[in-house]
Amino acid sequence: MPSQPLPSLRTPPIAFAHRGGRAHGPDNALATFSAALDMGATGLETDVWLSRDGHPMLDHDGVVWHRGVRRPFSSFARERIGTAVPTLAEMYEACGTDFELSVDLKDPAAADAVIEVARAAGAEDRLWLCHGDWDLLVDVRGRTTAHIVDSTRVRRMKEGPERRAAAMADSGIDAINLPAKDWTGGLAALFHRFERFCFGWDVQHTRLASGLRNMGLDGLYGDHVDRLLAGIAPSDARAQSC
Repeated sequence: MPSQPLPSLRTPPIAFAHRGGRAHGPDNALATFSAALDMGATGLETDVWLSRDGHPMLDHDGVVWHRGVRRPFSSFARERIGTAVPTLAEMYEACGTDFELSVDLKDPAAADAVIEVARAAGAEDRLWLCHGDWDLLVDVRGRTTAHIVDSTRVRRMKEGPERRAAAMADSGIDAINLPAKDWTGGLAALFHRFERFCFGWDVQHTRLASGLRNMGLDGLYGDHVDRLLAGIAPSDARAQSC
């Protein structure tokens, strides 16, 4: 990993609290989201599913146990799912909009509802919509000013990273999101050459966050907000804290 930061499109990188910062509280809970922002997270990450009555619900698995059977949120109205699972509108109401929000579209049918809620909150331009289906991403691109994120892995880029970056630029896909272990400084530089943002997920340790920051990544996802922030801090600030 480079000892000095390589050029990036966003400095410092966005510190996305994964599932709201699950090291500090229950996954995707309003209190956990709020705590992450209080700790200094500059972004939140969550998963979304659509309820039967059209509410974007924030939950990782998106299922309800009903009569001993796991059934999807799409089978139930918001009230039946329960208040322990917040809606996207409730998250904005509790947390405001002064942060970047990365939404994993677990349920592709939720895309338009997510955009509508973010737009009503005045937060569409700080929304990052993530999915691994290229056709879905291109389709959504034409309906929103939100950022569109290709969540994938290097091994899935059968055409190679350079052709993928060029196709992203042509299609208006704003960012590539890869596991932390897939990133190198050269790969980040390649995507930056096409002016695409570079995100890394599963960043659970300060040293890894620091290394990815030095590779030039523009956003990092991790469960531990404190470790993310310590890793992306300028080197002089890290030295002073030692």
